[in-house]
Amino acid sequence: MSSVPKRAKLDGGATGDGTAVVVPSTLVNEEESEALEQIDACQNEIDALNEKASEEILKVEQKYNKLRKPCYEKRSELVKRIPNFWVTSFINHPQVSGILDEDEEECLHALSKLEVEEFEDIKSGYRINFHFDENPFFENKILTKEFHLNSAAASENGDWPASTSTPIKWKEGKNLLKQLLSKPSVNKKKRHADYKTFFDWFSDNGDPVNDEIAELIKDDLWPNPLQYYLVPDIEVEPEDEEDNEDNEEEGFDDEDGDDGEGEEDDEEDEGWWS
Repeated sequence: MSSVPKRAKLDGGATGDGTAVVVPSTLVNEEESEALEQIDACQNEIDALNEKASEEILKVEQKYNKLRKPCYEKRSELVKRIPNFWVTSFINHPQVSGILDEDEEECLHALSKLEVEEFEDIKSGYRINFHFDENPFFENKILTKEFHLNSAAASENGDWPASTSTPIKWKEGKNLLKQLLSKPSVNKKKRHADYKTFFDWFSDNGDPVNDEIAELIKDDLWPNPLQYYLVPDIEVEPEDEEDNEDNEEEGFDDEDGDDGEGEEDDEEDEGWWS
């Protein structure tokens, strides 16, 4: 731990010839006060520039959000031509896949479109829309999760930060949320610390500011899902321990066999000379 640098002692001391030098403490205080005032003025200028920069950055983001929108729409149309594009991207994502149960993966095969929409001023919040084809699990065509992160985008009841989720209209006997939360986790995937399943995450609105899964979808999966769809499916099969043990035993047997043959040869040689 670094120590705080000591201030120079200005109210007393001596010159090179030993003559005492006395600096009035009032002068030191005046100089420090003046310097502090100037530092405060500089800091105010920096804060004002930072605030202006934030406003300019938001304007640039708003501009490019509008420019990106046609590209996202075109991409969504092209994605429809690729079966299981979104569910494959979800499964291949290292973090998002951690909350997917096998039954949910089957359900997400009906996910035809993913859409992330930031609110007009960007910083106030965003929504994630999940578009589904007809499926045996629920009636909804679109499931939406919205995040209201400041007072400018307060939820309908005026709360912020807050998040809301579309109520899922489960078909009879197909409530995955109830089924998956009631059974022990047998999936070998590494589970997320806060959520057991995908629909558990979707329905949970307890901590909208620190929703890691939502941020991953918004900032990572949505901007470039292709990188996850194209992840090669490579499985490295672990070596069979029994095979290794058999190979080791065969190696030992070969060595023992070699030694035995050598001894027999030596005995034969001795017998020929004797």
